[in-house]
Amino acid sequence: MADDEDLATQIAILSAIQESRDEEERVAEEERQRTSQERTSVPAFLPTPTPVSTPSTHGSNTADTLTSSQTAPPSEEGATQFVGGKRKRSEVWNHMVKVKKNGQDIAICNYCKAELSAKGTSGTKNLLNHLTTCKRRWNQDIPSCLIKQKQIMAQKKDGSMNLKNFNFDPEVSRRDFAEAIIFHEYPLAMADHIKFRKFISNLQPLFKMVTRNTIKSDILKIHETATESFKKLLATNTGRIAITTDMWTSRKKKGYMSLTAHFIDDNWRLQSLLLRFLYVPTPHTMDVLADTLLKGLMSWNLEAKLSTITVDNCSTNDGMINLIVDKLGSHCILGGRIIHMRCCAHILNLIVKDGLSIIDKAIETIRDSVAYWIATPSRLEKFQDMAKQLKITCSKKLPLDCKTRWNSTYLMLQVALEYKDVFSRLRLREKNYLKAPTNEEWDMARIICGKLKLFHNITELFSGRKYPTANVYFVKICELREALGKWMESTDATIKDMAIKMLSKFDKYWGVASIVMAVAVILDPRYKLKVVEYYFPRIYKDQSSHYIEEVRNIMNELFQEYQANHNTSESSSHISASASASESALNLDGDKGIDEESGMANLVQFLHSSSSSSTVKSELDRYFEEANLPWSPDFDILNWWKINGITYPTLQAIARDFLAIPVSTVASESAFSTSGRVVSPHRSSLEDDILEALMCTQNWMHYEEALTTLKPSVILTWLDDEDDHDSMDPRMLALMRDFINIKLMQLDHSQRSYNAISAGVLAAVGTGGSSLRRA
Repeated sequence: MADDEDLATQIAILSAIQESRDEEERVAEEERQRTSQERTSVPAFLPTPTPVSTPSTHGSNTADTLTSSQTAPPSEEGATQFVGGKRKRSEVWNHMVKVKKNGQDIAICNYCKAELSAKGTSGTKNLLNHLTTCKRRWNQDIPSCLIKQKQIMAQKKDGSMNLKNFNFDPEVSRRDFAEAIIFHEYPLAMADHIKFRKFISNLQPLFKMVTRNTIKSDILKIHETATESFKKLLATNTGRIAITTDMWTSRKKKGYMSLTAHFIDDNWRLQSLLLRFLYVPTPHTMDVLADTLLKGLMSWNLEAKLSTITVDNCSTNDGMINLIVDKLGSHCILGGRIIHMRCCAHILNLIVKDGLSIIDKAIETIRDSVAYWIATPSRLEKFQDMAKQLKITCSKKLPLDCKTRWNSTYLMLQVALEYKDVFSRLRLREKNYLKAPTNEEWDMARIICGKLKLFHNITELFSGRKYPTANVYFVKICELREALGKWMESTDATIKDMAIKMLSKFDKYWGVASIVMAVAVILDPRYKLKVVEYYFPRIYKDQSSHYIEEVRNIMNELFQEYQANHNTSESSSHISASASASESALNLDGDKGIDEESGMANLVQFLHSSSSSSTVKSELDRYFEEANLPWSPDFDILNWWKINGITYPTLQAIARDFLAIPVSTVASESAFSTSGRVVSPHRSSLEDDILEALMCTQNWMHYEEALTTLKPSVILTWLDDEDDHDSMDPRMLALMRDFINIKLMQLDHSQRSYNAISAGVLAAVGTGGSSLRRA
């Protein structure tokens, strides 16, 4: 079974190979040469002898009498065959066998076994027509391919293979090549590499290798087609779109703005798509940035569907957002009051940098010590020998930090503390080692590492590539704010000074972000308002009631706005229906029709809006009055709101928009630094349009790849390993629910029935699995 699967895979890879005309001509030429040699001993008018199988002693009374050409083994393609002493010169007879059946001449197709008339007076036109339309000639079934492939491989000992009867489409191969360049970030010049072109020519001679300019055109076409497809996806999505924007820099010092959309789709899955990668002309003023951002939003028709825009922390971005609000404020939530989201990863970066500036001296001493012992191989070897002598169990290498990345400083301090005794012992034995840290500096480093661990973990959460829903952030930020408050009460003057600076920066930047996070966590049925009522008194002390009331007011405003929008969309259908009814019932003459229609429309809208005000309040009250769900770490909040939307339609609309809001603009590798993101060397020299096509299309391919690469074999392995079921990312669970049933229908694994496999997988999905997550 495994051999068949491997062979089928091999055939699939080589399925682009078509039966080559050159191969047919070569075989035909060899046969003509052989026939020419035989003519020296065999008269031309006599048929070439063909072996005849021994007739069976049974079944001699069959209705069909076959000639010797039927009992003979099929000749090779291109070979000249003889029946009844007459040469069949037509190319048809390289693909058919002529037999006698019920006294009639019949031609049997070698591929589909169809029986066709082969009368001598009819010619071979009907046979040629059949060959051009014979599907089995060009597309053989898998069992036939396997059998033929095994025969070929058994016959040829040199390892070469001759696959026939497969279609080759050069356009498909050309598209695959373009997609490979996009997906794997290969250089476009790859299309002009001599050895690569030779490799492709040997692999498939029928494929005409394209040039660099042609592949550029192909990539732009792929991007254009994909853009239209994803535009339709966003246009039909009923929720709002959260935008993150970040600046990139190329090796040529050109600036680019990336626009990424974050939303919850109609299947309640959290999605993220890179929409635009726009060149930003200099100077990068707030007007230029605002124009570029608006250009990107309007090209995707998103100006009326925005929820928030998450940007870095700088005065230029502040001005840019203000200009955006002035132009789009009427389409924004709460009139644009919460549209500006500051990047929380950058906020934490600024907070930590301010705190570390208090203890620069201690950090600098440890940094110099690490730099000294890793400067040369001999020093590093001496350091490692001393660690073995002191039986230090730590196996980590000494890392030297980057001053602009505070997390590298944190990691350096962590490892250096493990080797504290080694530094102290080497200070006594190495005369050139003059800057060893003192015990006070080591103690300070230990305290700082303990304090920074919380910041490090939260920053990784904020900046993960697979960001979580917004409801998880509020609790972490409250823990951080509470910790800073406790540091303020420390008896250590250094820790207290550090906390003062960090807390000042925290309060400066945390306004709008905390409101969005509070709304998101209130929409978590495990927390609701109780989480705010728990943390705010611990953080704000006597002022907690003021902040709790502010959050309540924000919730009420959101309800009223979303309910009004919901009523507006619903009332349009009511108005049209009522208007038509009133026109038929009340409009007795043409002059009164418009007035009556307008009056009835206003009345219907007033009745609907006045009756729904209590509905808004009751829906909110019912949500708060119902008991909180039991707390569970693997709670799937998106699935909960998908199911409970009938009970809380307005809350569901708010949850869909707010749970998709990201709090960071950066990926994990750049979250701890303000140095920005850099375009790869291969792409820095490209034109703006092709660069955008490469960047965006690559992101979309990863999006589609995530929906299609979950292998059924991985699922079955996970099912077999029942002890390995534990918590799992809710978004992966949602992805699996939509995907598993499709893939499992293609399986026939160990005689498992589809129903048994499906039931087992869906039951296991309820608990999650670490094996599948790792896969």
